[in-house]
Amino acid sequence: MVLVLVLGDLHIPHRIHDLPHKFKKLLAPGKITQVLCTGNVCDRETMDYLRSIVGGAEIQVVRGDYDELPGLPSSLTVTHSNNSLRIGLIHGHQSLPLGSLDSLSAIARQMDVDFLVSGATHAVQAAEYDGRFFLNPGTATGAWTGAWNGSKPGFAVSTNEAVKSTGPNGDPIPSFALMDIQGTVVVTYVYQFIDGDVKVEKVEWRKPDGYGVDERVGSKTPMTPGVGSVMPQTIPSPTPMSPQNAGW
Repeated sequence: MVLVLVLGDLHIPHRIHDLPHKFKKLLAPGKITQVLCTGNVCDRETMDYLRSIVGGAEIQVVRGDYDELPGLPSSLTVTHSNNSLRIGLIHGHQSLPLGSLDSLSAIARQMDVDFLVSGATHAVQAAEYDGRFFLNPGTATGAWTGAWNGSKPGFAVSTNEAVKSTGPNGDPIPSFALMDIQGTVVVTYVYQFIDGDVKVEKVEWRKPDGYGVDERVGSKTPMTPGVGSVMPQTIPSPTPMSPQNAGW
């Protein structure tokens, strides 16, 4: 089992000063195997903080449209499970329209990846489409963006009363994701800081044997799970192989 932290669009210090304290408490060193960052880290101190989560090891970061740190690539591909799972990483501003699954699917085909991680929209998205999986972890800080439209949620977080996609002032909700990789099965836990509490939602995806063969995967239907339970300190364990049983 491999635990991968996925986050991005932090915009520190230009648009916001830090991650939510409860996020930083969860992301203590020694728990995460790998970090994938969709970019817009913006300062070296934040980059060093992300490295500290994995004990100072190198992290995988791509260049966002506001990054000025030198040497960041525009895209990366990482492999897991003896090269049987290929994960692509981009910031997401390359997708037009922004966040479009058709556009992201074309990028995934060009990169020859099974799973594409992207950002830019500042809204969470987790969807199966054309036999691949697409994950947008949103903005880890809740940073504002000129492209934000609070009336059009990227990850429709359903409650019994309504769909909640914005904070109390209509700003993006701080969020990140954890991927639990077991062979070619990826269990993604999405964390959102809503009304002062951290809430978590689980989405599971299994790489099909052949693209287009699995009717479920070929349905092209984005998955939009509902809000999970309040999770102040520990990650819930809906399955025996969840991160909590791995020492969380």
